[in-house]
Amino acid sequence: MKKNVILEEILAEVDKHPEIMSRREALKYLTVSPLAASILAGATVGATSAVASNAKGKIVIVGGGLAGMSTAARLNNTLSDADITIIEPNPLSTSYQPGQTLVAAGLWEKNDILYNRDDYLPSGVKLIKGSVTAFDPKNNKVTVDDAEEVTYDQLIVATGVELNYGKIKGLKGITTSADADSSVVKSGGVGKDGVYSLYFANGAEDTWKGIQELIEKAKAHTGSQKLQALFTHPATPIKCGGAPKKIMYLTHARLEEAGVRDKVELIFYPNGQSMFGVPEYHEAILQQYKDRDFKWHYAHNLVEIDTANKIAIFKHHWQEKGEYDKDLEEYSMVNKNERVEVKYDFIHITPPMQAPKVVATSEIGSEKGWVPVTKETLQHVKFSNVWSLGDVAAIPMGKTGGSVRKQYKVLVDNIVASMEGKSALPSAYGGYTVCPLITGIGTVMLAEFDWSKKPTPSFPLDPTKERWIWWLLKVYALKPMTMYGMLSGRA
Repeated sequence: MKKNVILEEILAEVDKHPEIMSRREALKYLTVSPLAASILAGATVGATSAVASNAKGKIVIVGGGLAGMSTAARLNNTLSDADITIIEPNPLSTSYQPGQTLVAAGLWEKNDILYNRDDYLPSGVKLIKGSVTAFDPKNNKVTVDDAEEVTYDQLIVATGVELNYGKIKGLKGITTSADADSSVVKSGGVGKDGVYSLYFANGAEDTWKGIQELIEKAKAHTGSQKLQALFTHPATPIKCGGAPKKIMYLTHARLEEAGVRDKVELIFYPNGQSMFGVPEYHEAILQQYKDRDFKWHYAHNLVEIDTANKIAIFKHHWQEKGEYDKDLEEYSMVNKNERVEVKYDFIHITPPMQAPKVVATSEIGSEKGWVPVTKETLQHVKFSNVWSLGDVAAIPMGKTGGSVRKQYKVLVDNIVASMEGKSALPSAYGGYTVCPLITGIGTVMLAEFDWSKKPTPSFPLDPTKERWIWWLLKVYALKPMTMYGMLSGRA
């Protein structure tokens, strides 16, 4: 009987933190939990999937992160004679990005999230270690590193997003979450002097150093004014939309642990007008903020930072009534904004995010840069043999690993049906998204929802409540499920 690899890896994660839970305690929970049953059922990695299709065609996947590599694996499992090429320059492209929040809070080490791309390349799948520098969908080809032309019958775009720190005046650089190091750290102003960001590996490690510095500063602080810790959320779509809040909750937990929470004001500055797009989760988070004495200011977008004087500059925006239109019998609305300067001792920056320029400026990109696909089928709206999933796809609320777990199965079903010449695509993505919102060390609110903007819990528990069992899911189970389940094309 084959071992359940995911179960073994979950227990290995538990063994790293015996002070929190023993292996025996974990096994006891896993034996009775419907959550565990959902994760572990049929997860014996290594079992051979039944061959489903003899469809032929050359498939090129641009991007070897979680979305691209999982899709390649599932296609490889599904096609009897697969011809798949992945184009990916980053040797750490399969690193476990959801773990960056845990690194930033000092709960994991950076090495706990770094994984080599080549270790997860499915058997028989070809790899080009380069970057796509041009898309030519009319001639079914892409160009790699301005030199090599690669043709395809089917193209899957899974490039992920870019983190544009340079869009904030006073900072420099564009990077990606899969980068362990970059110019953003070396000369861009992030990762030192109170300015931190967990959205890339070294940035997450530096954020933990920054939180520790804040704690020491608070211990030495004797003034009547509290130290100021700011947390931002930009005016662009972002991956892992809960991360700006997660690091705020975790900073609060670390300050409480050190006995200095009363010396620090924690303030959230989101560009939007609410805490969460799903009303039930918005209300739950709002109450959590009140219970923890957090402060917040909606409709504030970080546009500039004066690192020398530790001042964050926000664009505060709102609408006011304008002139009354007698014909329409309504008032026009006038956009207003003002510059707001805020002193900080610590600031966590969530950077503006964008599609890679090569995608945004090509024929496969949209006006806003993202790859326009039919949101249910993930097929490009103009090119029937082009598909997209993950962070770069123009899909509402779909920029999470949990979304990809649903998307890549839909995409594989549909691309295989298309290769087989079927007129109708069999699978539809319903917009499922999950955000394990860490609310403290040991508690998580599991926010699951779809395009209905209603909670869609997988388990018969109130999804707005913070629970220990979701901490078990987030900290122990999700990484093995991702690295040994999704990246094998089976979970």
